[in-house]
Formats: sequence, structure tokens, C-alpha cells
Amino acid sequence: MANIRISLLLTGLCLLAVLHIQCDKAPDSAKENSQNKKKLHLFILAGQSNMAGRGEVRSRDRKPPERVFKLSREGKWVPAVEPVHYDKPRAGVGPGRSFGMALAEEDTTIKIGLIPCAVGGSSVTTWKPGGFHEQTQSYPYDDCMKRSRKAMEDGVLKGILWHQGASDSNARLAPPYKDRLYNLVSRFRNDLNVPELPFIAGQLAHFEKKPWDKWRTMVNQANASLADSLSNTAFVSSRGLTDKGDLAHFDTRSSRELGKRYAEAYLRITNQ
Repeated sequence: MANIRISLLLTGLCLLAVLHIQCDKAPDSAKENSQNKKKLHLFILAGQSNMAGRGEVRSRDRKPPERVFKLSREGKWVPAVEPVHYDKPRAGVGPGRSFGMALAEEDTTIKIGLIPCAVGGSSVTTWKPGGFHEQTQSYPYDDCMKRSRKAMEDGVLKGILWHQGASDSNARLAPPYKDRLYNLVSRFRNDLNVPELPFIAGQLAHFEKKPWDKWRTMVNQANASLADSLSNTAFVSSRGLTDKGDLAHFDTRSSRELGKRYAEAYLRITNQ
């Protein structure tokens, strides 16, 4: 009988020890998850084709970069190899990957998570709740919100890269573009609950053989005005960049360079 009591006592002590160990580990695990989340810096890539990328994909673009990832079509984190986007079958090299690589190189303690949301040919009018882009049968803004919130389960949203306006460079859409753009910035920040979220806009493609008309100039001026009007915004120049032969899309080299310029602008406005 005494042996049975001793056995039961030992069993109870073992159970208490196991529970104590598990309770001790739970806070550590939660803390570790929180720290890992803070180390994954998320960036939304939004706009149209020159953000999605149309540059020719080369062997170096298929090499997994160190500590730079992209959210796949299926919502999984995978290495940020090109093409980062999948909006259209001809998606290619864009500025997102080189942007992420530049930031990862600047701070070796973090990881970069790219959220590809750009849709080739999309007007700013589709970047609102319920906005439908007929060409790709998609809802650019709604899809972006869904993917961004999914990504934010794993990391911290740090900024939005925006390159758009070519589809709005006409007599009907250019005049109201500025108001729509400013509303978009506010909507992004409100809907994602990040009031001072950095928003960086890129200059429209500026090729010598294709001069701008007044509507394209008007749209570009709206993008450029952000930096002087709204906090935590910046404007990135596309001067000197070249096209892939279609007078519309940046070539591979220029897309990579544009990404580096976005990174420089982000580091500048965040004082890093």
C-alpha cells in the first residue's frame, strides 16, 4: 500500500513538473513570435504594369535573394525571385525585388516581405472598394487589402510603393486624378490602420522618344505633389531610365534601378 502511495505521489509530482515547464515555455514562445513578426518588414507594391514589371527575366533574377520574400498567389511566403507579380502572363522584372534587396542589405537584422498587388493597365478609379478592372477581371484594391491583411499576420507593414497614372493620362481621367490619389493614400492608411504609413510614388515613364502631353504631365504633377503636401510621402524620379523597346515599359536594368531609388526614398523619409 505504501508503495502505491509513493507511486501516485511521484506521478503527481511529474505532472506538476511538466505543467510548470509548459507554462514557462508559453511566454517565451509568444515573445519569440512577436520578435519574429517585428523583424519581417512588409511593403505593398501597388499601381499598374511598371510596378508589376515587364522587364526581361534573366538568370540572376531567378536567384533567391537573401532575406527577401514575396507573398505568392496562394498566400505563401516564398523567395522573391522574378517575376514577383502575376497580374498578367507577361509579368517580368519590376522594381520590387531590387527595392527589397537594397533594404535587406542596409539592415541585416530584418527580413523583407513584398506584397505584389499591382495590376497592369489599372486606372486609379479601380483602386477603391469594389473597383473592378475589366481587363484582368480583378478587383485591385479589394484584392490588395485581402493580401495585405494576410501578410500582416506575419509581419509589420512599413510602406507602400506606388507607380501608376499612365491609364489616367487622358482628358477624362487626368483632371480628377489628384483628388483620387490623395483619397487613395488616406484610404490605404485608414483601412490598414497605419495612420502614418509611408507612401512613395514613382515618376511616370519619361522616354525621350515619347514626349508627354498635357494630360500625362498633369497626372505626373499630382504624383509629385504628394511629397510637398502629405506627411511620410516621397516622389521617385524616373529620369535617365530606358524602355524595353515599346516606349511604355522600363527595361530590366531600369526596373532594377527604379527599385533602388524607391529604397533610397524610403530610407530618407524614415530617417534611416
